[in-house]
Amino acid sequence: MDALARHFDALYRASDDPWHVRDAWYECRKRALLLASLRLARYDHALETGCGNGGMTGGLAARCRRVTAVDLSPAAIGRCRAHLASQRASGVQALALRLPNAWPAVPPGGFDLVVVSEMAYYLDDDALARFLARVRASLRPGGELVACHWRGAFNDRRQDTEALHAALGALPGLAPLLTHQEPEFRLDAWAMAADTENTAP
Repeated sequence: MDALARHFDALYRASDDPWHVRDAWYECRKRALLLASLRLARYDHALETGCGNGGMTGGLAARCRRVTAVDLSPAAIGRCRAHLASQRASGVQALALRLPNAWPAVPPGGFDLVVVSEMAYYLDDDALARFLARVRASLRPGGELVACHWRGAFNDRRQDTEALHAALGALPGLAPLLTHQEPEFRLDAWAMAADTENTAP
């Protein structure tokens, strides 16, 4: 476990909601906006990167037949599983993986929804390049990619939010669906072209 994973593990051992994602109005509103940005009522299989304690995962589970939720912190995954159990959410596999070095199993044809929320700005340039390649390879033709990140400065930030979303939007085959910007955060959604080849990792 690297330093960042240990840092998050300590936070989630100390609190089941260190960023108050379940009860802070800012977080609740941002989550509602992200879920409202999804253009379909139902999805088959979503990938959520950086799921934390499952604040977003429950909302995705209500819209998806299956959700693969991933976080680098085993403690966060424990909190996520407990939260989902309390909500009686079904169809979720929560995994402790250090993306992009490890990657969850990709379903045949790929995920039809990939959510990248408040995590990719922790990646250095090399890790981000591998992450982008894996995201593209994991997204099925016609699938959606949604990204949401805070715009403020903090010590562990490795990527600027604007540049990060530009890099995501530049992935081959993606077409923009929407952009929502506020002083605190940016939300973007894209769709993969239906005729794009999928080469899952």
